[in-house]
Amino acid sequence: MTQRSGFPFCCLTRRLRIPQLLLLCVTFSCVCHALFCFLVQPGLEGSTNLFHLLSNKSNQEQGYCETEARLASSLDFWTLSSENLIAVLPVDPVKENYVRKVKNCIFSIAFPTPFKSRVRLVAVSKEVLEDILDLDLSVSETDAFIQLVSGEKIVFGSIPLTHRYGGHQFGIWADQLGDGRAHLIGIYRNRQGEKWELQLKGSGKTPYSRNGDGRAVLRSSVREFLCSEAMHYLGIPTSRAASLVVSDDEVWRDQFYNGNIVKERGAVVLRVAKSWFRIGSLEILSHYGELDLLRSLLDFIIQEHFPSVNVQEPNRYVDFFSIVVSETAQLIALWMSVGFAHGVCNTDNFSLLSITIDYGPFGFMEAYNPDFVPNASDDERRYKIGNQANIGMFNLNKLLQALNPLLDRGQKHLAAQILEGYPVLYYTRFTELFKAKLGLLGERKGDGDLIAFLLHLMEKTEADFTMTFRQLSEITQSQLQELDIPQQFWALKMISKHQLFPAWVSQYLLRLKSNMNDSDSERRKRMTTVNPRYVLKNWMAESAVQKAERNDFSEVLKHC
Repeated sequence: MTQRSGFPFCCLTRRLRIPQLLLLCVTFSCVCHALFCFLVQPGLEGSTNLFHLLSNKSNQEQGYCETEARLASSLDFWTLSSENLIAVLPVDPVKENYVRKVKNCIFSIAFPTPFKSRVRLVAVSKEVLEDILDLDLSVSETDAFIQLVSGEKIVFGSIPLTHRYGGHQFGIWADQLGDGRAHLIGIYRNRQGEKWELQLKGSGKTPYSRNGDGRAVLRSSVREFLCSEAMHYLGIPTSRAASLVVSDDEVWRDQFYNGNIVKERGAVVLRVAKSWFRIGSLEILSHYGELDLLRSLLDFIIQEHFPSVNVQEPNRYVDFFSIVVSETAQLIALWMSVGFAHGVCNTDNFSLLSITIDYGPFGFMEAYNPDFVPNASDDERRYKIGNQANIGMFNLNKLLQALNPLLDRGQKHLAAQILEGYPVLYYTRFTELFKAKLGLLGERKGDGDLIAFLLHLMEKTEADFTMTFRQLSEITQSQLQELDIPQQFWALKMISKHQLFPAWVSQYLLRLKSNMNDSDSERRKRMTTVNPRYVLKNWMAESAVQKAERNDFSEVLKHC
């Protein structure tokens, strides 16, 4: 990195005017991360003002000058852009914001609707701000930040977008869905060169709101904020939550779908992900025969997010599908390894990047129960935790159906074979994860049976899922062998009441002896790294929500 006067070139940008910056950028033959251009978008009208922050065209350049820049202490030189998306993907020509059927585009322009009442910032993720968005935590204390994350103002040069997609909901084609209460406010390219899409959830009506009001309430927003961050720290691919704001605006909701409508407060979560495209993004285009647009969107997604796939390769869509199948199997196996039930595994909630998105009526299983359903509206138990792998297969089949119009006969056959391999992929990933949870090394016949045996005992005794594996990480082999489980290992003590527990322990200890070059202390150390002591159980989230509704956000902040 070229430096003058002993400090990085980009530090000069705070001291020089625009012409001088341009000259310096030419001189040093790099595009400085602080250089910008003003993008004036004539004819765009909305309910939101534009803040005159600086549009970061340099963030769109592949070879921008990476620096040793400090975290931004204000939003003055911090910028977003929608250019990467709208330069390639078509935007709805209708600019007015009203609910309608939209065709032949990927996005509609829609501005967030500011709250009418006072807005309060109640939580931020320090890691997201600093490591992803390059912002010092102190920035969150500024009015500019609160205006940005509440949807009151938009960064100058960025155009707020809402995404058109469809989907199968509870197994039935639901036609056009789309971002009914979310606005993509821009893409940020950070100092590591990563591009992150910033989306406000609960920020007002869009062309895709259907019969909704475009709002999210404090209750669901607290849950999404906490769970997305909790999943990240559990090692599960997920969208991230940067901030949570709450207003005094009244929002009416029927929480339990029983006709009892209650008044709640409106809230907005700023969430970030590498991409918000989902299976339904492709389904809507295939359904309406918009095949040129389907091809364009697929090529864009592959180019941006699937570097191992050659976008010039004739079989690129099959290669893309193969990766999505494999990574979806991995994601659902990871969910199962921590006892997570998404709750609404519709195709419009399944990311093409195989990350966890759209946290709604999710839940972490307490007592092990394959029939666990966190969603009160799922009367048929379609999305119970034990059926998530099957739903993954269903959703991938719908993805393949969306791709089929672009595939020739041979490619269709190959893609169908890939899909047929999904159950084996899933079972393999599931077994690998649970072997690690049990501290098993190497491959041995009967490992799957050993895992299934334990899960059977857990189900019959209603043992706590999380703590069973955690306590197996802490108990010694000699304590297990004696079958006199100390009271501190209460989850294991519950399982020990089952008459078949001694048989399982005997098989488990015998299997542990086959671990090569292992010791009991090493086993326990290894297992504690993959078996969490805590997950975001429903009572924890509910406690945080109840306190938040009384303006006590201590438990939200405690989990940040």
